[in-house]
Amino acid sequence: MITCAILLAVSFRFSTMSKPKKESFPRLDLLSFIQSTVNKHEGPSHIWLNGILSQKNILKKEGITLVLVAEFFRGSSLTQHELFFMLNKVKFLQQRYPFIQVMGYQYTTSALLSKDDYTHLLQRVMKEYISFPILLSNKNFPTIVGGSCCIIFSGSKSPIMYHAREVDQVNLENVIKDLKAQQRKTLGFAQNMNSPWQKPLEVLNEPYLCISLQNLFLYFPGCISVDQSGDHIYISDSHHHRIIVFDAHGGIQDFIGSSPGFEDGDFESAKFMRPAASFYHADEGCLYIVDSENHAIRRADMERRTVETIYPATISNKDSSSLWSWILGKLWSKKDQEGSDEFSPKSLLFPWHMLKCQNDLLVLDFNLQTLWVMDLASGTLKEIVRGFSNIMEICGHTIMEKSNILKQVPDGLLKRVVHTSCSLEGVPYAALISSIATLQDDVIVCNPVGQEVFKFDRKSGTLSTFQFSNFSILGLPYWLSFPMERVCSTHDTLSELHVDHTEHFTLLPGRVDILLSIDIPHSFDLVEPLSESCTWRQARGAATVVSEEEAESSSTSEKVSAAQQWYDELDHHTFWAPEKERNKGQSSSTESSIDMISSRPSKVESEGKVRIGCCVNTSPGTSEIMVSAALYMKLRKKSADSRMESGEHHTAKMIVDHLDPAGRMGVRKDVLVSYLLASHRDLESLILCRPLHVMLKFDCPNHPTSEDNSKEIVVTQSSLNVNVSL
Repeated sequence: MITCAILLAVSFRFSTMSKPKKESFPRLDLLSFIQSTVNKHEGPSHIWLNGILSQKNILKKEGITLVLVAEFFRGSSLTQHELFFMLNKVKFLQQRYPFIQVMGYQYTTSALLSKDDYTHLLQRVMKEYISFPILLSNKNFPTIVGGSCCIIFSGSKSPIMYHAREVDQVNLENVIKDLKAQQRKTLGFAQNMNSPWQKPLEVLNEPYLCISLQNLFLYFPGCISVDQSGDHIYISDSHHHRIIVFDAHGGIQDFIGSSPGFEDGDFESAKFMRPAASFYHADEGCLYIVDSENHAIRRADMERRTVETIYPATISNKDSSSLWSWILGKLWSKKDQEGSDEFSPKSLLFPWHMLKCQNDLLVLDFNLQTLWVMDLASGTLKEIVRGFSNIMEICGHTIMEKSNILKQVPDGLLKRVVHTSCSLEGVPYAALISSIATLQDDVIVCNPVGQEVFKFDRKSGTLSTFQFSNFSILGLPYWLSFPMERVCSTHDTLSELHVDHTEHFTLLPGRVDILLSIDIPHSFDLVEPLSESCTWRQARGAATVVSEEEAESSSTSEKVSAAQQWYDELDHHTFWAPEKERNKGQSSSTESSIDMISSRPSKVESEGKVRIGCCVNTSPGTSEIMVSAALYMKLRKKSADSRMESGEHHTAKMIVDHLDPAGRMGVRKDVLVSYLLASHRDLESLILCRPLHVMLKFDCPNHPTSEDNSKEIVVTQSSLNVNVSL
């Protein structure tokens, strides 16, 4: 038997919830054990999963401790329903009150974790989008073994336990607010001097256990919809927080969403948090999108290429065109602008599915246990319905119509791509109603387990996977973009940048033409040539990046601007030694400045190399150049005999070896191999987005001067060839 306790940490004095069931709990034993493990990822009786808790925050006096106990996996359908119910409450509190320390605790009587259990846990974390660390242990704390419950610690007092059915979201909200108020009073005036005009730091946690899968082209493609008239298909690349628009042949046409967050704007700057179901309104030319982790409904105008929020109503979308709303958007995030701090039981809570019924939108959670009826024109909630049977009375016909589409796909073919239980209370494939769509003669299904989209031709009876193309439309993904000034971030949410190649050069200031030659791993091929839109060049220090147009139009005498030459001459007369000593002097660094202008398209050579060009202007001092790129690759096709000889396990291992070059793996390699094999998909067609980061460091002495005139600066031109092996 395996039981899970999910712990959200804090300690404080507070008022209790209404009529709680109070039970004794070995507080000191459990909390002392947790404290003893924070310095060790793995020990004789424990292992941390999905990250590890920060020692500086664990159970400090100013903290709040909330424990969720549930059967994490291998439970009955009833316990799994309780887990889903409790997880949503825990995740909501984690989002709404980021000062709460969140972790998980899981008890098991068996071995610490088998590979199969590890794989199942990986799937659970991905499916439920669990972002807090979980501590697995065979330490037996008898009072936490049983059904789902919630435990709250209050300083030195005995903790209070609430069983799953007794937990109320509003009461939990009130308890947290009381604790926060007492915290402010206890800390006093000095610790509460945070400026109200300072924009709060938006901490967006993502599941660490499956962080390596982020480098796949698709990362949990959860939902799909189509525009029948325009031949457009919209897929929610949920864990990449974007919508990808493509045609019936897999050609990518556009994308909506830049990174995780909650912001309106154009397609390139709008932010989502795990987008789910979508619906295309042909008359309006708009795509309605369920923004699951933001508990919101968004609308994308496909002609104007803009995104707005229709629910919940916020200050910014009430008058989005005003200057004041723009200022508020820069000072505070959209969530901070909401009119009410009170949680309403009728508010959207992790919505997932969406159906259209006349002039209403029918919004449902993942397990079809809650239905929100929303007026399409005003974006207001008209009704909330709870319970699967009650929901089926309202929209059962539409749900059955969607689920019956999959009955047209042969069961044997469907089971190869749908591995989890998708039936709800006897309705087959009910959980997949947002994962299927029809376009002409094809049934299109997105498969979040195999990270793919496939189609079934109803006429020919064949099943095929979409072969995507035109990746340049997507540009450089947000998780590859790494402004160099962010290395000074003091927050733990920023992971360390992995640099594939670093090289130092000493050269004269002036123009530098750089050519990178990147060797593609011999077992892989590029899906298509690297595009300029998928590269990014940055300069810091005494250098600036020159665009291709500037590089071609400028002459040798114009490599450095007149203003820059004036400042260089001033530095020369003020700081530099006489001519004989200058050659012995060391270069000085300048104040950091960032230039992010793209330059020079890349080329792919037949021998498996990618060439990326870059042109920079350097001045005396030190500088750094960072070149980043997204290389879309897949395994090189092998013959049938070669494939049989190497085996699927070897194929999966090669993918895993290149899936996470930064070494950030939140899970063992053998577990990732097991996960890929369990997907039962063609691994040779799996597309990776391989990140590339090359750092070049320059030391430039003072400008050389003319022999005839010591005040005249001679501008030089250099060329560098840099070889990089992946």
